[in-house]
Amino acid sequence: MNVALVLLTTALVLLIAVLAAAGAGKLARLDGATYPTALTHAATAFTAVLTLATAVTGTLAVLLT
Repeated sequence: MNVALVLLTTALVLLIAVLAAAGAGKLARLDGATYPTALTHAATAFTAVLTLATAVTGTLAVLLT
């Protein structure tokens, strides 16, 4: 597989994960959560996006081979 495509896809997934984490943290903060709680929400969202991307990648790898 092309290395550039893998790096670009990885960068895109990380960007989406960071944006989801920032959104979750901001929404938690707007809801009145403390900074540590908002950071926990952001970290959970970041982890969830990366876990979902890993699961989809694994499933597609099995289906496409």
